[in-house]
Amino acid sequence: MANGAGRSGGADLDRIWSEASVRLRAEIGDGPFNSYVAPSAVRMDSAGQLILVTPTAYARDWVRKNALRRMNELWLGLDGQHRRLEVRCRAEVGSAPPATAVAAAGGNVVDATPRLAALSSGVAAPTVGPVADGARAVRAAGLQERLTFDSFVEGQGNAFALAIAKQVATWADGHFNPVFFCGPYGYGKTHLLNAIAWEAQRLRPEAKVVYLTAERFLSTFVKAMQDRSTAAFKDSLRSADMLLLDDVQFVGGKASTQEELLSTLTALIEDGKRIVFSADRAPMALTEVEPRLRSHLAAGLTCPVEAGDRELKIAVARNRLAALSALGVVKGEAAPEVLAHLVDRTPGSMRELEGAVNTLAAAAGARLSAVTLDEASALLGAALRGGPERRITVDEIQKTVAEHFSLKQADLLSERRTRSVARPRQIAMYLCKQHTTRSYPDIGRRFGGRDHTTVLHGVRKIEELMPKDDQIARDVEALTRKLRG
Repeated sequence: MANGAGRSGGADLDRIWSEASVRLRAEIGDGPFNSYVAPSAVRMDSAGQLILVTPTAYARDWVRKNALRRMNELWLGLDGQHRRLEVRCRAEVGSAPPATAVAAAGGNVVDATPRLAALSSGVAAPTVGPVADGARAVRAAGLQERLTFDSFVEGQGNAFALAIAKQVATWADGHFNPVFFCGPYGYGKTHLLNAIAWEAQRLRPEAKVVYLTAERFLSTFVKAMQDRSTAAFKDSLRSADMLLLDDVQFVGGKASTQEELLSTLTALIEDGKRIVFSADRAPMALTEVEPRLRSHLAAGLTCPVEAGDRELKIAVARNRLAALSALGVVKGEAAPEVLAHLVDRTPGSMRELEGAVNTLAAAAGARLSAVTLDEASALLGAALRGGPERRITVDEIQKTVAEHFSLKQADLLSERRTRSVARPRQIAMYLCKQHTTRSYPDIGRRFGGRDHTTVLHGVRKIEELMPKDDQIARDVEALTRKLRG
């Protein structure tokens, strides 16, 4: 906050946080809110960056995965100054005072961990920054600032998709509609959708560009039905000039949501508006999506985003280190053999590769150029898994949980509701959501045909109990170790 903000600025932040908290509690439920959000506080660093400080690293990770995007949507809608929240745990920020105290002191507080702050703040400035206008700020809230065309690394497996993405972002006439990006998780689909949104908004600032994940589309639509505000929900989407929907496979199994998406898709196409989707499979392979919607999804242009080859992964690792060097996290360049070793020992997605690069950067710091191959292996330790990626399946989770609790796999799929069966079943559902890409409806079907709301309740129940019940936390930790081998 600027030095002239004074105490009124702090009071304003208190008001915004209070209003956002009330709405967030209503959406995620009392249990998760009280466990992870209520003990947290909003603070500010010397650069005016707002930080949500959680009491533990576990709470920080939970908030990042489950609530941060929605927090920023709520915050930007109430604040109007396009300030975004980051989340860190208390150990990362030391004893920095709350935002209200910073405002009163003129903002003269030094961040206790600049290297960690640089690591968590992203790799590059966006092609266009967050917008100041209130309504547009809410639409931009789901976007990640570092995911632009400038930071996207082109390779053989994604060159065609990148070319199409840039064409869509320029609002070029004659493009295919809708455009559908598909491919395995962690190889750039979300990056491309974010980049399209940033660039399209930069080129046409007056246009309404809406980016949503499919799960956010689902939850917002369900809430609109509960609040009897579906007309407003429909208008908010059908008035868009460009709609980008990420991970559309997650609408599978929910008939009313698919019907609404189909109606929205049809209306936008008839009005000549631009539509972009992504999923982990091609449209016609989405067997859980009803045929009419699948047909519409496949009617435009399908762009595969293929898993990166070794050359592309090395380029991604080098690009990430260069960005971290610009932020002052590291100095120098990693030796070619160190980069090659890191890539060869991280066979998973680009996200996992970037995580390994971050670990190397944080450990090496100014010594990066001097790090040898043996030192890199020692520094990275468990970050290098050393073998081909092993996908964890729902069936494997069910068998592992059943064995752990001395049950039969059939017990988890049965109608039995005794605590001795119900709690392990909820733990199994929680692990399925954590370790697979299955949607809530799909998980429900694999647990004896249960409704997705039952799965959602089970997942939230375990999330609520883990910070309070040591035995459940130990069970989840032990099962996670077994599943990861």
